[in-house]
Amino acid sequence: MHGAVGSSDELKAYLSHWRSDLCILEGREEEDGGGDDEEFVLVDEEEEQEEGAGLSHSDSQMGEDWEMISVEDGGGGGRRPQVLDRDPEGLSDILEQSRVLQPEHIKEISAELPARTVGHAWQLSYSTARHGASLKCLGSFLSHPLRLSETFYGTGETFLFTLHPSFKCFRWTGENSFFIKGDLDSFAIGGGSGHFGLWLDEALYLGRTSPCQTFNNCCLSETDDFRVMELEVWTFC
Repeated sequence: MHGAVGSSDELKAYLSHWRSDLCILEGREEEDGGGDDEEFVLVDEEEEQEEGAGLSHSDSQMGEDWEMISVEDGGGGGRRPQVLDRDPEGLSDILEQSRVLQPEHIKEISAELPARTVGHAWQLSYSTARHGASLKCLGSFLSHPLRLSETFYGTGETFLFTLHPSFKCFRWTGENSFFIKGDLDSFAIGGGSGHFGLWLDEALYLGRTSPCQTFNNCCLSETDDFRVMELEVWTFC
């Protein structure tokens, strides 16, 4: 901003008196001859000394307080940091205990879990191979036991997934809140218009899967009706 000569002189005098730590460098007069004003620049003396030594303040901080991260390819200003693929903690222990999951399955499921589960160990709380096949047994092995309910309960963190022929995750659509419902006769996850995303009988032997409004999922098995060969429940502790 340009002003009158007097105003410029007053500002220069003020800064010289009250900000002695700043160095005032006078500039040259305008070449077009359109005025008599002078331009001046304020320079921090400490910064000037660092530059004179061949090292700027920002350069001195590089590598100490800054972290380099990679970003996803693509244009636009909405780039997000690329999440590095890391094995879940205790992967070998999980594989040793599980009769269902493979390493790639565990990694794919881990990527979809809520953030609050990060850093918690996977613990096998229930397995039909170890504990028998019955909803009466299953409820007592969950960290938050299934409760008898004629209505659905749960939160939008709930999701369905399938592992074969490839991994697919189906998250809450917001269409309804039909997350979990169960009694001693059956257990269901997801619903709407009379269809359950996943339904199991009391013996954990017969199951059914259908597209549902809660998760907008496809059938999770090759056929709508299926028989359960193995069932595992993992909790995070």
